[in-house]
Amino acid sequence: MVLIYVLGAASVLVPAVLVPVVATRWVPVARESRAADRLRVAVAGLTEALGRVGAALVVLLAGSAAVVTICWPLGEALSRLEPSVDHPVFDYVHARRVEGWADVNSFVTAIGDRYPLKWVTVVAAVGFVIVWRRRRWWIPLLALPLQFVVEQYTQQVLALTVNRGHPPTDLGTYPSGGCARVLLTFGTIAVLAGLTWNVPRRGRIAIATALAVLVSVEGYTRIYAEKHWLTDVVGGWIFGTLLLGVMVLAVLVADGRVRPPSRSADAAPVEVTTSA
Repeated sequence: MVLIYVLGAASVLVPAVLVPVVATRWVPVARESRAADRLRVAVAGLTEALGRVGAALVVLLAGSAAVVTICWPLGEALSRLEPSVDHPVFDYVHARRVEGWADVNSFVTAIGDRYPLKWVTVVAAVGFVIVWRRRRWWIPLLALPLQFVVEQYTQQVLALTVNRGHPPTDLGTYPSGGCARVLLTFGTIAVLAGLTWNVPRRGRIAIATALAVLVSVEGYTRIYAEKHWLTDVVGGWIFGTLLLGVMVLAVLVADGRVRPPSRSADAAPVEVTTSA
């Protein structure tokens, strides 16, 4: 029983320690990588050809398709771990459930349900439209409902294609929609807040850390509340992270916040010769 409480504490402490390290050491390296610059080149080409709105729509649709393409085989691989990983974890938790702790987890895990997040989405969209009334107010008006719709339908596509079943106590399947919805909804709100106000770097890292802790706790509660297999939660974390990255890029493209690509240092100057 002590192990269950230790894991609950770890669901808070691990992301609280890991995210600042990733944000300070790995993210700057990734921003200056060749892959990131190639992505900027592609975005610049799309924007020049289709405009910001068209480019953002292409990023959203193509990115969502890419997420499904990645998470489909991932789900099939995780499904094979059900007998050796999911069933033992489920049986361990089920045999050691405590009524009071189960009530706490059932209350907390509801934050990832669709109904409360619908209201969070509506209130946030209205608030950002008011704040953005003198700029591109239509971006939050479209982005927040779209993140909700895109998550729902891409998750359903994966649930139908992988079709791995669910625990005997609930209908939750791969990938965990609660984890993905929390990431998409609050992650999109965080990005819009960063575009609205001049949040310092430490503030942005603190917001990202808080979001990671919230999603990690959501995964823990989904397992303890017996709504999902463990691998469903892992898949939900990966699926939500990838989809949030697509959504963030689409918002940045629509708002014109993507940095222009740097010129390739390897390109040799073209020598022009003339003949008499």
